[in-house]
Amino acid sequence: MSDKPISPLRQRMIDDMTARRFGEDTQRDYVRHVRNFTAFLGRSPDTATSEDLRRYQLHLAKQQISPGSINAAGTALRFFFKVTLERPDLVRHLAPVQRPRKAPVVLSEEEVARLLKSAPGLKYKAALSVAYGAGLRVSEVANLKVSDIDSERMTLRVEQGKGRRDRYVMLSPQLLELLREWWQAARPQAWLFPGQNPVNPMSARQLVRAVHAAAQAAGIAKRVSPHTLRHSFATHLLEQNVDIRVIQVLLGHAKLETTALYTRVAVNTIRDVKSPLERLGLNLASRSPPV
Repeated sequence: MSDKPISPLRQRMIDDMTARRFGEDTQRDYVRHVRNFTAFLGRSPDTATSEDLRRYQLHLAKQQISPGSINAAGTALRFFFKVTLERPDLVRHLAPVQRPRKAPVVLSEEEVARLLKSAPGLKYKAALSVAYGAGLRVSEVANLKVSDIDSERMTLRVEQGKGRRDRYVMLSPQLLELLREWWQAARPQAWLFPGQNPVNPMSARQLVRAVHAAAQAAGIAKRVSPHTLRHSFATHLLEQNVDIRVIQVLLGHAKLETTALYTRVAVNTIRDVKSPLERLGLNLASRSPPV
């Protein structure tokens, strides 16, 4: 941390975020975005006008910054002006930038099996199996505790996932057997997957390296990340005709539209839909000349 004194305005913003129980990473990002805006403005941000904010958003767009980064800056500035300065009128026209929705990379069931078998060691085989078998985010896998396993109810407790919400996900018998094998081999005390220093959980970076190594060893050419296993989990459930609202709960999505993205890649579901052309009862190919 810097020894430079914090300005009263920044401290007020930090206090506002603390009162709302924002995480440390979120607070750090919000402060950084307001600091960047202040540097662009060249004066204290509490003197900004709506025109200044419009110019700043245009500045970000011209820098070819990603829509996600522009929206993150907008979210931070909206909080600063609405909550800390109590000037919601200034950000009324600070609209979010539309992001292109790309279809997620999804592995087939056979590819998932090959990847898990190729994991570099029992620890990562178990961790990646949790990512796929329960559809968890990277941070949720890394922060699992031994006490989160409930073998009687066959559930895993996900504590303070995205949006600071707790939820329960299913624990399959095969995954439970694998986790017991891992526990008997390593005897983790608190964190289910401890890091190099057992006091801390495994890092997201370790999981990323492990899934890259496993994909390479399995001969999978697709661009794979730990989140690919979560995408594959949701898509495979959808292809099994599991209700999309159930999948939404398992994934911890706040909005159903986020879960609906997987309908674009659920091949079996798409293939099972009967085209209205079939209902016409025509034999269109019987006398058609070759193309």
